Amino acid sequence: MSGHTLTVQETASYLRTLDDVLLLTHVRPDGDTVGSAAALCRALRGMGKAAYLLPNPEITGTYAPYAEPYWASEGFVPEHIVSADIAALNLLPDNAAAYASRVELTIDHHGSQEFFAAETCLDADAAACGEIVYDVIRALGASVTPEIAMALYVAVSTDTGCFVYTNTTARTHRIAAELMDCGIDVGAVNKALFRTKSAVRLAMEARMVADMELYDNGRVVVMSIPLSLCRELHATEADIEELSSLA
Repeated sequence: MSGHTLTVQETASYLRTLDDVLLLTHVRPDGDTVGSAAALCRALRGMGKAAYLLPNPEITGTYAPYAEPYWASEGFVPEHIVSADIAALNLLPDNAAAYASRVELTIDHHGSQEFFAAETCLDADAAACGEIVYDVIRALGASVTPEIAMALYVAVSTDTGCFVYTNTTARTHRIAAELMDCGIDVGAVNKALFRTKSAVRLAMEARMVADMELYDNGRVVVMSIPLSLCRELHATEADIEELSSLA
């Protein structure tokens, strides 16, 4: 369906009218979709609303701690469906298929957004969906608690590669600073998300470097991640998260 595009203020006004909300995250969930959904869920609960995340069967141990407190229990029947960081319906996990035609609001930062929801809050210039959700929560007048700040920091930091990707802007750093002012321990998060690797992950990276192909006098590198290597090393989804960034 083709819906309306909302500003941040309009999105906040729309959310104020909703209760019994189920938030959706995308397949192979990363920190941005999980952190954005968790932060918005916590903010809505702080306003006295019933809000939950649909359990994502593909979530890894890396991001599960930020989502698990908000998982919907079996039998929860939502009145309203909201998605975070999802550009197209084919990015919904299998257990969200039943809600595909019911998404009332999507909050997203992808230029490839397909406007499948009735209402869309889109900022393609945002480095992460978490930046938009931060603005929405502020527009709601909700308090940015340490729990919300941590979830949003995970969202923004992961989609910017810990603030080193070219999508990082001055606004990204300002939002991160405001989140840090809430008293969150970003050192522990940065170490866990960006400076800690399993032995399997190191072995996969070593193999990728050893087998890489160089072209154009070394200015182009091609790295492959064969499924056989994943099987050989018994790699988990957590071991291969963001592995492509090595290239």
